[in-house]
Amino acid sequence: MTLSHRLATREDVSVLKKLMADAIRELQRGFLALDAIEASFDVMGLDTQLIDDGTYFVIEENGMAAGCGGWSRRATLFGGDHSAGRSAALLDPAKDAARVRAMYTNPSFARRGVGSFILRLCESAALAEGFGRVELAATMAGMPLYRACGYREIEAFEAGTRAGIRIPLMRMGKAIAPLPVDGGTPK
Repeated sequence: MTLSHRLATREDVSVLKKLMADAIRELQRGFLALDAIEASFDVMGLDTQLIDDGTYFVIEENGMAAGCGGWSRRATLFGGDHSAGRSAALLDPAKDAARVRAMYTNPSFARRGVGSFILRLCESAALAEGFGRVELAATMAGMPLYRACGYREIEAFEAGTRAGIRIPLMRMGKAIAPLPVDGGTPK
């Protein structure tokens, strides 16, 4: 499989929303009850600010969308355009962690390296902008990937939905700063 990547544009929105819906409905099975999967659309989805900021990637194989995901220099940790509690405040790379956001894999491409590819792209871009750490809100289905890629649990929390269903999430983080030349630990 040969994956390519490019920055998402507003013209990609309809394809991305379909990919996200398919991923949520298929890949959350076994981790959430069916009613919780449907309710999770209240707290998951596309944040077009990422596209406008030029930090959101489309992953393709032979022109087919295999996945999508991005990173952010803004305070919002998770959620789509419709989600409550969003903040466009800019983070300070000297003290804040960049955010990895809205990662979704086309179910036809699950467990074929799409997620780890997105993470490498995000981490590299955040590092280039001076961030030394990244954080994300992981679904239960995503936690094994993030652990395998070096992310560690920070805190468990739940996101509420309009139906009153609580969606379990895990704040996870990872240092991305390169080790100093003297072999010490990054700050």
